[in-house]
Amino acid sequence: MSDTKPLKRAIELQPLSHDHHQGLLLCWKIRTGLKKEVPLERIKSYTDWFFDNHLKPHFELEEKYIFTILGNDNPLIQQALSEHSRLTDLFTATTDLKENLSFIEKELDAHIRFEERVLFGEIQLKASVEQLAKIEEIHSKLPFIENDEATFWL
Repeated sequence: MSDTKPLKRAIELQPLSHDHHQGLLLCWKIRTGLKKEVPLERIKSYTDWFFDNHLKPHFELEEKYIFTILGNDNPLIQQALSEHSRLTDLFTATTDLKENLSFIEKELDAHIRFEERVLFGEIQLKASVEQLAKIEEIHSKLPFIENDEATFWL
C-alpha cells in the first residue's frame, strides 16, 4: 500500500467538486428511477432539466477556464473533451430512452470520477495562483437548487 495521501483539493476548485457531487447524485437518481420502473419520459424530463441548468454550464466553465490550464493538446484534456461531447450527445438524444439513460448514468459517473481523481489533481499542480483566482471568481457561488417538481427517485 502507498503511504501517499490524496491531494487536497484547492479551495478554488472545490465548487467544481460540489458540482460533481450533484452529478453523481443524478447518476443515483437515474439508477433508482430505472430500478423502480419510473416512466422513462419522467426521468428524461429531469435529466433534460439537469443538463440545461447545471451540466451544460459546468461543461462550458471547465472548457473555457479549467481545461485551458493544461491545453487542448494534453491527453487528459482530450479525454475530458471527448467525454463531454459523448455525454452531450447522450443527454440530447430523444430515442432509445432506456439505453441512453443507462449510458448517461454509467458514463457520467466514470467521467466525474476521472476528473476528480486524475484531471483535477493535474490541473491543481499546474495552475498558477492567478488561474486559480480566476476560477474562483467565475464559478457561481449559488447553491444547487433542486427541481422539486420532478422527484421521481423518492
